[in-house]
Amino acid sequence: MILVDSHCHLDAGEFDADRAEVIARARAAGVGTQIVPAVTAASWPKLRQTCQSAEGLHPAYGLHPMFLAEHRAGHLDELRAWIERERPCAVGECGLDFFVEGLDAELQQQYFVGQLRLAREFDLPVIVHARRAVDAVISAIRQVGGLRGVVHSFPGSPEQAAQLHKLGFLLGLGGPLTYDRAQRLHRLVARMPLEQLLLETDAPDQPDAGIRGERNEPSRLPVILETVARLRGQPAEEIAAQTTANARALFGLAA
Repeated sequence: MILVDSHCHLDAGEFDADRAEVIARARAAGVGTQIVPAVTAASWPKLRQTCQSAEGLHPAYGLHPMFLAEHRAGHLDELRAWIERERPCAVGECGLDFFVEGLDAELQQQYFVGQLRLAREFDLPVIVHARRAVDAVISAIRQVGGLRGVVHSFPGSPEQAAQLHKLGFLLGLGGPLTYDRAQRLHRLVARMPLEQLLLETDAPDQPDAGIRGERNEPSRLPVILETVARLRGQPAEEIAAQTTANARALFGLAA
């Protein structure tokens, strides 16, 4: 089976000591492609270098809402120039986070809408973070219009999922799905259109239940696949084929 990790922070410092081995383990597990989204403007050069270090690594550039203190107004102009020059597979990671205290909601909105407009301008998909902010994210997507993308680590309801599907947005699901307590996610995955699903690890974060408290890595993606297959009562091969096709179509990846 060929799998795509649609959200993996392979450039993170947690992988500096053994990044080549991490990539090798992913390949051995069937994960031949990874989408690597950025979090700050300062991280873009390292992310680019990381993605150039091995085949199958595709960068996305953006400004993550949790790093609001590191962003500056001029970074949106820098992002436009970076996109023009680098031609990434997506804009992101961007979005809204109303969970972390002290993050200015209005300022988050400014950066988010600015990046949505860049995604529309360059006809690129957008990788969205939406923690306790799914309705606000949906509103911003509608406001800008003409967009497509993925809400990664989707935390919302079936009704919100259906709204996002109509807007051209897929849902990324990973480690949280594997925990017994995630009953709402289990029900969502069992019923959602398979054409809307992407698999992800969010490594080094969001480890699955089998490695609780440990560093996550993309070689764990088959655990997510098997969980989805069990919840849907479908063969893992079918889930793998469709989610890989979904990722290739969204991010413009060659087969």
